[in-house]
Order: sequence, then C-alpha cells, then structure tokens
Amino acid sequence: MLGRRKILKGFAVAPLVGAPLAAVLANPDLARAAADRLTRQTARLGSGKSVHAYLAMPAKTPAPAIVTIHEWWGVNDQIKAVTAEFANQGYLALAMDLMGGAVATTRKAASAQMKAVDGAQADETAAHWVNWLRGHDKSTGKIGTVGWCFGGGWSLNASIAAPVDATVIYYGRVTRPEQDLARLRGPVLGHFATQDKWINKKMVGAFEAAMKGAGKSIASHWYEANHAFANPTSARYDAGDATLAWTRTLDFFRANLG
Repeated sequence: MLGRRKILKGFAVAPLVGAPLAAVLANPDLARAAADRLTRQTARLGSGKSVHAYLAMPAKTPAPAIVTIHEWWGVNDQIKAVTAEFANQGYLALAMDLMGGAVATTRKAASAQMKAVDGAQADETAAHWVNWLRGHDKSTGKIGTVGWCFGGGWSLNASIAAPVDATVIYYGRVTRPEQDLARLRGPVLGHFATQDKWINKKMVGAFEAAMKGAGKSIASHWYEANHAFANPTSARYDAGDATLAWTRTLDFFRANLG
C-alpha cells in the first residue's frame, strides 16, 4: 500500500486527475488523500442549528457548482473523494452533511442515523447550502445536486427546497407528490437498478408519472445491477454500469450547468 506522505505529496502536485474515480474510491489511502483537499465550511441556520459542509475548489473560477449528498454512512472519505473529483472536472463542489458530523461504519449505525434525520431541518440545511453556493464569489450561479441512495432521495428533496438547474439521483427514494415536483426548476437524471428491491420499477414509474403531470423533465436510466452498484466498496458494485452512469452524469451536468 502506498505511504500516506507519498500519496499526499503527489496529490498536492497533481490531484489524481488521471486516476480513475473507482480506483480512488476503492483505495482508503487514495480516498483520504482526495478527502484532505476539501475545506470544512460552517454555517448557522435560521433555526439556530449549526451545520457543516466540505468544499472543493476547481482550478478555474468562476465555475458552476454541484452539491453532493452522501449515502446513509454520512460524509466519509468516499463522498469527499467524489466531491474532489467534481472539482477536478471544473465544478465548485460541496459535500453537504445531513448527519451532524456522524459517520457510520456498520449498517446498524447507518440505519439509525438515517432514521434520526429531521426532514424539516434537512430541507433548511439543503436550501442554505444551495443558496450559499449560488451567491459564492467563485460561482457562476448555476447549481446542480447529486446523491446516492439516502443522498439520491435528498438530491431530489434539495432541488425542491431550493430549486436548482440540474438534479441527479442515484437509486434514491423518489416518492414526492406532483405538487412538490412542480417546484423543480431544471431537469432530473435518474440512475436505477433492475435488481433493486427498494427503489424499484413501481416507485420509479409513479415518480415518472408525477413528473410528467408536473410538466417536468426526467430521464431515467436502468442498469442490470443492484442497489449501490456505483459504490466500489459495495459487494454489489458493477464497474461497467458505474462507469456508464458516471459518464452520463458528467454529460448531463455539462449540458445543463455549462
């Protein structure tokens, strides 16, 4: 395994731009090196709650911005590394924390902290960070959101709480009613898995119907895979489908954020 100091030295000079994202995410040392690039941001909501996020800056600014939203594990090195990769791709990228700084390492702990999330407070948190990015002096004002699993659902929720220019959902819960979806501003891209027992055809079909009723744009892609297929640390990881979904995500953001 590469030494941490050697990794960080190389990362500081050339932040793994040429390394495949999957290789970074699958290697704890590389993921940590990428995560160390981000700077912690703190804010206080109108409710008085203190919230945090982690920012990665692109080489050139002003730039469009992307909010990344974590899985039920919380803001771990993996989500920070993905956020750093969006910065490598030219975006002002922010990993939003909806778990109050908690990071789970077991499914039991992850489930418990996910269930403890207060929806109204999470909406307020999401709206704050979207608006913060929109007003950032290094931002063009164009904003997108993207999330995985728990974060996939909250990518949609965030885009309703504070309408953005593009929304990407990776196998996230999409059960918002038509009247809520009417608040969306930009198009939505969804990545779903045929073997997923939670985010299934029935749920997504109802979502697509509600989007159509609200007059909103949705492009759904289905993969012959299972839930969490885009996570290299998951036993369900599918390299081919993950790569295809990532390419589609980048193309979608380029088309809608500039």
